[in-house]
Amino acid sequence: MPARDPVETYRELRATPELLVRVAESDAPELRLQAELRKSYADDLVRAALSLRDARLRARGKFERADDTWFDAVGLEQATPEAVARHKAARFARDEEPVVVHDYCCGVGADTTALAAAGCRVVAYDRDPLRAEFARWNVEAAGLADRVTVEVADVEALTDRDALLHVDPDRRASGSGRRRTIRLEQMVPSLDRLHQWIDEFPGGAVKLSPASNFQDKFRDVEIELVSLNGECKEATVWFGRLAGDAPWRATVLPSGETLTGDPLDAYAPPGPLGRFLHDPDPAVVRAGLVDALCEATSLSRLDAAEEYLTSDEPVDSPFTQTFEVLAEVRNNNREIRRAVRAAGFGSVEIKCRHVPVEAEAVRRRLPLDGDQPGVVVFARVEGRTRVVIARRCSQV
Repeated sequence: MPARDPVETYRELRATPELLVRVAESDAPELRLQAELRKSYADDLVRAALSLRDARLRARGKFERADDTWFDAVGLEQATPEAVARHKAARFARDEEPVVVHDYCCGVGADTTALAAAGCRVVAYDRDPLRAEFARWNVEAAGLADRVTVEVADVEALTDRDALLHVDPDRRASGSGRRRTIRLEQMVPSLDRLHQWIDEFPGGAVKLSPASNFQDKFRDVEIELVSLNGECKEATVWFGRLAGDAPWRATVLPSGETLTGDPLDAYAPPGPLGRFLHDPDPAVVRAGLVDALCEATSLSRLDAAEEYLTSDEPVDSPFTQTFEVLAEVRNNNREIRRAVRAAGFGSVEIKCRHVPVEAEAVRRRLPLDGDQPGVVVFARVEGRTRVVIARRCSQV
């Protein structure tokens, strides 16, 4: 018997809520649960229910209504975290009158839902019929169906340009063997197509991985790096009427604090290690705004090739994690052990940026027989590798 269309399978699953309840409430081992459920339901329906349950469990830290949202594994992986999607949507909706947004490659509809919630009218497109169906159901679950139309389409064949654009290129695309790629040249739509749309649409945003090779790939745009709870989640290329005046921006969520500038306009000379060590947020680092942050906060770099910063006075900034320096030693096992023992550490974080370190190997060598949490930072200071023994300022 030929395999059933996945869309039909999930439509039946949606119409069988009692199966979803049984799967969600069961604590039986999965193989036993599958065997039990297959007495009453088709194999593909059981597989889909278990896959959806697993995706919803993984999504709980990413979406407020994860238990009511429809995903498959790849759709969840590609979905914009809810907090990031809301942050972007606010810029689309800043006009007084509701705007129309075309959401290309919408996936399961995370950005579509956020745009509609912000007051935009959205036409969402995806070439995958299952993802498009999930997007419809997710918009309906959010009570926003009256603001959204979802269509199955090849976005490269669309010709309407009378709207703002949001596009999330497929990272499992040509030349990548269906593995996730960070090269814009391997994504679909292509980089040339993205350039064409940037020229043709009045404004909008291109969603990219923060690890992708976006440097020098776009002209006359603003590139915003967005972090959530200290992890860089997205590079957003703002263009047209939605682009800001500065070419680069770093935004930290959930606070929403933002830093703008041009990396070429700022210079922070290195200074000696002071009483405090500061670790810039990854969005600041990826945006190339470390020197701009130094100028805004009077911090100094530890080294010209090192992002760690320092100061003699405490600096409260949403763009850094701050540590009190207890000792600075050479990168020597005996000296490190002696300093950690003197600090009374019982547990440690191992941090590094440009110094290669095997954190677990270092941790195993440390005498962690105290009762204080600590931090061991491997960093370049004035051209040499040094080790900074510290503790988080929240522990001071």
